[in-house]
Amino acid sequence: MKKQTESIEKITALYCRLSQDDGIDGESNSISNQKEILMQYAKQHKLPNPRFFVDDGISGTTFERNGFKEMQALAEAGQVATIVVKDLSRFGRNYLEVGKYLEITYPTLGIRFIAIQENVDTSQSGGTEMMPFHNIFNEWYAAQTSKKIRAVWRSKSDKGERVSSAVPYGYMKSSDDSKQWIIDDAVADNVRYIFRLCLEGLGPTKIARRLEQEKIMTPTAYYLSVGRPTSNKLQKGIYQWSETSVNHILENIQYTGCTVNFKTSVLSYKVHKTIYNDENDWQIIPNTQKAIIDEDTWNRVQELKKHRRRNTVTGRTSLFSGLAYCADCGSKLYFCASKSIDKDAEFFRCSQYKDNRGKCTIHFIRNVVLEELVLTAIRNVAEYISQFEPVFLYLFAKQHKLSKQHNLKIAKQNLELAKNRIAEIDRVLTKLYEDNALGKISDERFERLSSTYELEQKELCEAISKAEQDIENAEQENVDLKVFLQTIRQCTDLKELTPTIVNTLIKRIDVHNPDEKFKHRRVKIDIYFTAVGLISIPDEKELLALMDEICNEKSA
Repeated sequence: MKKQTESIEKITALYCRLSQDDGIDGESNSISNQKEILMQYAKQHKLPNPRFFVDDGISGTTFERNGFKEMQALAEAGQVATIVVKDLSRFGRNYLEVGKYLEITYPTLGIRFIAIQENVDTSQSGGTEMMPFHNIFNEWYAAQTSKKIRAVWRSKSDKGERVSSAVPYGYMKSSDDSKQWIIDDAVADNVRYIFRLCLEGLGPTKIARRLEQEKIMTPTAYYLSVGRPTSNKLQKGIYQWSETSVNHILENIQYTGCTVNFKTSVLSYKVHKTIYNDENDWQIIPNTQKAIIDEDTWNRVQELKKHRRRNTVTGRTSLFSGLAYCADCGSKLYFCASKSIDKDAEFFRCSQYKDNRGKCTIHFIRNVVLEELVLTAIRNVAEYISQFEPVFLYLFAKQHKLSKQHNLKIAKQNLELAKNRIAEIDRVLTKLYEDNALGKISDERFERLSSTYELEQKELCEAISKAEQDIENAEQENVDLKVFLQTIRQCTDLKELTPTIVNTLIKRIDVHNPDEKFKHRRVKIDIYFTAVGLISIPDEKELLALMDEICNEKSA
């Protein structure tokens, strides 16, 4: 009697599943349709205590599903008598895993399994012979569906469409068109603020602490506060930013207004682990939404992140950490500070110097001295450009093999010619194939001609790749030059260096060994400015000669 009572108390698990991929099958596989079929079957066959378990939008190739895991926990606890599904594909599309549950796990637990559509019932003899074949077919279907989806994504991307549904913090989907991103004004300024803090010299950890102090909500907390769906859970407080979150924002090129396709992928249709693809495999589509961050700022931030400043035991850093290099061996200079020395005594030394036992000499320079030298150099350059900007631009063009614009124009023309030639070769090869197939030319002649054209085409493709990179670099240099000029024009009366000015204007500083010939050691530095490199300021005689040269060229 006791056994009978326990049996009656057990439930009949009615399991429903629908993935986004299954949506192409229409209403027949909808959750509501499955529920109706399962409940009707349970009533007709007098299955006791029916209870639904649902996974909506989850692939059948994985068993990491909340509804399934809840049902499985009850099954292992001995509380499930029968499991009913509309068809085997609703249970799963991985035939090995499905077979393990249906042929080992559930029989061991004494659970009856029913798949209505395939007429599978493990309580009846002869009800499971075809089940392995159904499971194999279901997995094959999942594999084919995965291939079709990848093909659709590739087709969309080839048309310049976005294939990712994930919207970065600072953007939101347009109410008029879900495919279009618009700026989320409520938090876009936070993104700009994070980039500005980075330009001011703060690293991701310090930025995270600053955001926390100013009580700026984390992205997850913000999404939850406005009712926006998010896959992330709120792990800590609503203001507790992590270094990882800050880094994700600083490294996301989509803030410049572009779209990145194929940044990530999954191992397979069975293993849904996300992996990051090589950057060379990314597809970047420009101008797909309004930019939150301009390209100059984004590029400068990426450059800064390559040279992250090393914290000292004092917690102090230098404006020039990551920018100062040894003029002789090319190694970075270490910023040295300790609690035992004053701030004015903090210094740089070559990283290859080891108490006269290393590969290089010390290349000692105090931080305050370097700061004074750089400040003076920037002011001098700013004054020179403010008074003689045409001369500066003339010399810049001359030093860079005259006109960059002319070179850029030529590169674009060559690129177009190469692309046209490739298209022409494609047409020639098609004609050769046709002539060979019709017997108009021999196989030997066909092989010789086609190999010649294919070799030329390969060389042209390599030339195109190089030309595109040259064009991209040239265009970026033009942008960087504009940013440099905009910043340097504001520095004629500069009283103090700031991280933003240093990071915007300076790409590298080479420090020479001190000159021991003088009573007071003098240190020579070479400042390589962003976009323009070393700047040599002409003396009065040179300026007059250059101005005459410019005038003569204009009149010629």
